[in-house]
Amino acid sequence: MPTPTARELSDRYGRVARDLRVSLTDKCNLRCSYCMPEEGLDWLENERVLTDDEVVRLVRVGVELLGVQEVRFTGGEPLVRRGVVDIVRRSREISPDVELSMTTNALGLARTAPALKAAGLDRVNVSLDTVRRDTFHEITRRDRLDDVVAGLEAAYDAGLGPVKVNAVLLRGVNDDQAPELLGWAVERGYELRFIEQMPLDAQHGWTRDDMITADEILASLQAAYDLTPAVEPRGSAPAELWLVDGGPATVGVIASVTRPFCGDCDRVRLTADGQVRNCLFAREESDLRAAMRSGATDEELADRWVVAMRGKRAGHGIDDPTFLQPDRPMSAIGG
Repeated sequence: MPTPTARELSDRYGRVARDLRVSLTDKCNLRCSYCMPEEGLDWLENERVLTDDEVVRLVRVGVELLGVQEVRFTGGEPLVRRGVVDIVRRSREISPDVELSMTTNALGLARTAPALKAAGLDRVNVSLDTVRRDTFHEITRRDRLDDVVAGLEAAYDAGLGPVKVNAVLLRGVNDDQAPELLGWAVERGYELRFIEQMPLDAQHGWTRDDMITADEILASLQAAYDLTPAVEPRGSAPAELWLVDGGPATVGVIASVTRPFCGDCDRVRLTADGQVRNCLFAREESDLRAAMRSGATDEELADRWVVAMRGKRAGHGIDDPTFLQPDRPMSAIGG
């Protein structure tokens, strides 16, 4: 792993960020109902988005000066970013030991999976909430299920594994499909993770009553499968893992809302326009883009980053009566 440095991205509660999520774009080629309206959003102007060189430079600062050990490229949809393969390649050149991954909706992955693997990407997480064509169209407002399935197959064949699938259940839409999705994933060797829907939609229409909870997800799965807790330690991983019918296949549940894991969080986020977010639900950001374009050195950028992390709160505070949803939706933050 990277050589220990004098600096680290630590906060006041003893947590150290080693996992960097880098959003390459806020644009997306799906219109998932729990993320954005059908007409899309007002995308960032091109001049505000980090250039390829700026992305790679900040990844280098994170790895070489701040002890980052994992980098995940996100969006929006990262595969719509021109130069994504080259960004992965240049990031891999920074260190052979850093884990490089990507969260994607898999549109275009069938075409790019071999190139991404050759560039140095280790694995992918693919967002897929259903394997029923009509439900997929209802959720994403696009008829692209075959493309996602092909992308998953290409990622698996290219060795971008373990291939993980992230699913969100929506009440009255696909909340009856959890066992079906799990069986489909296990049969193909994918690792399925269900995620509680979080208040990060652009419409600000999220309500706790509409959210399918971890308990509900597990109850649905246990009606069809024998689930036993995995013995491996969870560490800073967000998912609680369960063995499916004795294993080796597992299923994960990420209970971000009802069972928050903020105390073990080791993540920091960099938006497509160069803002540091020390928490997914942060209300404040720290601008590295402006500093970089004003001539800041790598050391100065690292110092700014360290200061930004010091202000991280103890938890996301969703249950706090004073909780305010971030102004930016998930697509503009990056997962």
